[in-house]
Parts: sequence; C-alpha cells; structure tokens
Amino acid sequence: MMATTHLTPLESVAGGPFDLINGIPLHPLVVHAVVVMVPVAALGLLVMVAKPAFSRQYGWIVAGAAAVGAGAAFVAKEAGEALEKRVGEPGFNHAELGSLMPWFASALLLASLGLWLLDRSTPVGDPGRRGLRIAVAVAAVLIALANLAWIFRVGDSGARSVWSGVASVPSDSN
Repeated sequence: MMATTHLTPLESVAGGPFDLINGIPLHPLVVHAVVVMVPVAALGLLVMVAKPAFSRQYGWIVAGAAAVGAGAAFVAKEAGEALEKRVGEPGFNHAELGSLMPWFASALLLASLGLWLLDRSTPVGDPGRRGLRIAVAVAAVLIALANLAWIFRVGDSGARSVWSGVASVPSDSN
C-alpha cells in the first residue's frame, strides 16, 4: 500500500523561493527594503542633479541604494505573486501597480549610474559636457520624481489592501 501525503490548501497552491521565509510570507518582509531604498535613491539622485560634486564623490552610494531598491522590487513583485496565490487578489489595484515597480526602480538605477559615470568621467570645464549633463539631469529628475510618486501609489494601495477596515477609528461610545 502506498502512503499518501495530504497537503493543506495553502501548501498546495504556493511554494518556491519567493513564498515563505521561516513560515512568514516573503513579500511583507522584502517590501520594506523597497519602501526605504527607492525613495532614498530618488532623493539622492535629485541631490546629484543639483550638486555635481556630490555626484562625483557619493554617486556610487546613490547607485548602490538604487541597485538594492531595484533588486528588492523584483523580489517583492515575485513574492507578491506567491502571496496572492495564498490569500487571493489584494484589491485596491495593488498587484497591477506593484508589477510595474521593478521597472521604475530599474530606470532609477540606470539614471543614477548614468549621471554618476558622466560626472566622474567628463572634466568639469568640458564645453560638450554642459548640454549632455543637462539632458541627463532632466531625465534623472523626471525618473526620480516618477519613482517617488509610484512608490507612494504602490505602498498606499498595499496598505489599504491590508489595513482597510482593520484600523478604522472607533466610534465615540459616550
């Protein structure tokens, strides 16, 4: 007689490297890295645009923060899909918004790397540098602002999907 294993409904629908860590869904754990690193990198990129000396000296830190944010965004997306298999559609358009966050964060990484490399490699007095830097800086500002807006939208929709109705203000019982 062959032994059969019985899977709980949760075990039968999920699994894989993006599902659980020590029994806890990976998504809410890794999403905190995205929520911190993407805005830090976006704000750092704005400072890089305004201060080329900052860009030359500290741009690698901003690019590093953007790399961590982009990597975490990809992991959060995959972990969110695994969590969705466990608990269902999160609502509030969160899955759709979140699926685009890795692309926003990747653009942030490319912009921070591009500006840093441009500022490091081009002599400050180079006449051709000004036009190129202005073009890269304009793109960098737009990308940074888009990331700040998008991370807010994704985070807000995620918070609403989790906390809507849970953290409501109690009525006055006087």
